[in-house]
Amino acid sequence: MGESVFRFMRSLLMFDLPVETARDRREYAKFVKFLKKQGFVLFQKSIYCKLSVNEASAKATEKTIKGNLPKNGVVSLLTLTENQFNSISYLLGDYETDVLTNFDRVVDL
Repeated sequence: MGESVFRFMRSLLMFDLPVETARDRREYAKFVKFLKKQGFVLFQKSIYCKLSVNEASAKATEKTIKGNLPKNGVVSLLTLTENQFNSISYLLGDYETDVLTNFDRVVDL
């Protein structure tokens, strides 16, 4: 049997942007709106996540992000395989959250 063309990847985009001036806040809002339009969803504060069907799609996402970076601040992008992403350990302590901490959080396509 042949190899599947799908090797799901997750892109975790982390950013730290200035929000000191009205212009900074507009740039921040513009960048977040751009991320959502590109299919990113909020993972944690200032961390967004996107599922890609394969490595080529993840690379295309990276190229798109590079072409739309905010003028100031720091943006980091980490791409993981779906298996690597599923190995994340959630260390919550007494904090209550709606985040699923098991394989029920995997999106079936």
